[in-house]
Amino acid sequence: MDPLTLFALANGAVQAVKKGCQLYKDIKNAAGDVKGVLKDLDDQFSKAHPPDRPPTTAQKKQFVEEKNRVIELNKRANESDDIYTQIGEQLGAYFDNYHKCKTILEEEERRSATEIYTGDASLGKRALQRVLMQKKLEAMGTELQEIMIYHSPPELGALWTDVSAMMQELGAQQRVHITRKMKQDDATAKRKAARMKKYQFEFMLGLAFLFIMLVLGGFFMYIAQDAQKRWGSWINRPDNYRARLTEVRKIEWMEHQKKLKDYEDFLAEKRRKENETSD
Repeated sequence: MDPLTLFALANGAVQAVKKGCQLYKDIKNAAGDVKGVLKDLDDQFSKAHPPDRPPTTAQKKQFVEEKNRVIELNKRANESDDIYTQIGEQLGAYFDNYHKCKTILEEEERRSATEIYTGDASLGKRALQRVLMQKKLEAMGTELQEIMIYHSPPELGALWTDVSAMMQELGAQQRVHITRKMKQDDATAKRKAARMKKYQFEFMLGLAFLFIMLVLGGFFMYIAQDAQKRWGSWINRPDNYRARLTEVRKIEWMEHQKKLKDYEDFLAEKRRKENETSD
């Protein structure tokens, strides 16, 4: 539940209640003796525009539109009950979203004192948003209360009192459920984050293991190719391998014997030169 969404829903409900109250008030005022209401409009218009000050075209048009509006509202007198019901529903929607939004904002404020905030906005900006949103929500309620009690028919004032009292009780109950759900959602989000972190670690570990296996495989292939170049193909031919090994050892032995003979010749030549020098 996003507080901004709840705030927008509460604001929409407030605007609907205000329009409903105005329409209900207009219908009530136009109901009954419509002829008397129209006569009062005619008298007011005549006084405002005596023969020496004739009305303009725009004023005549506005006067005709007002009379037509009164006549239309009188025809809709039977809709007052439906409008009354709609006002009650929208008023309930305001209180419902008001309590939800307020509970979430208070829970966020409580968490900000014990948890590290990782969002994009600064802590100061978040705190300011909470304060402004709470003040606007309360201002909406104050405005509705004033409209319905002091500027609307008495039955709308009674509707405000009844719905307000009922929603206060329901809001207290809802507060408990919302707080519990937010804690559950927070715990679920933390478990999900922990699982994702674990999956990422396992994935990276798997990649590292695969990389090591590829490196070892390449190393073993290099050894096999080098052995094949040096010893020839010996797969499935162990006798050839042994023969090749014997031949290599024989060549290495002969080279070693040659080096020994060269060294002996060197020593003999050295002794001969020493003997000639001594003579």
